[in-house]
Amino acid sequence: MYSVIFKDIILEIDHDDNKSMNALVNFCREQNIPEIQINSLQGNYHEKSPIWWYTKPMFLYGMLNHALRMLDMKVMIKFGFFIQRLHLQLEQLHQAQSANFQEAFTVYRGQGLSQKDFQNLLDSKGGLLSFNNFLSTSKKPFAYVVSISESM
Repeated sequence: MYSVIFKDIILEIDHDDNKSMNALVNFCREQNIPEIQINSLQGNYHEKSPIWWYTKPMFLYGMLNHALRMLDMKVMIKFGFFIQRLHLQLEQLHQAQSANFQEAFTVYRGQGLSQKDFQNLLDSKGGLLSFNNFLSTSKKPFAYVVSISESM
């Protein structure tokens, strides 16, 4: 419930990208993120899309998803402008691509789960499933297989 309210608030805030970026950069320095990654983000943020930054192998993906899973409002607020831009780009992609797919299709996501969480997932089959983070998926089953082998 809190994540839905937070999402609605974050998406409505009029973020000043420069101030927001400076706040995020300062926070990342406090978290001992490698300076080269911070400088890359700060200097090149507007040259690439939010999805590009999110999927780039650096701190953004891990730090943001951890904050979303833990409902860490302090960190999520620092990422607010980025969450808003990422959400907007995903929404635009969905609108542009949804007409191309008239039928449902399968996507894959590798995810480690405890036995308890897996049982809860099985028990809720057919029910509502919600996530507090962005899910990276692939139409290729390989992503799923790699995740299984890495978790064993």
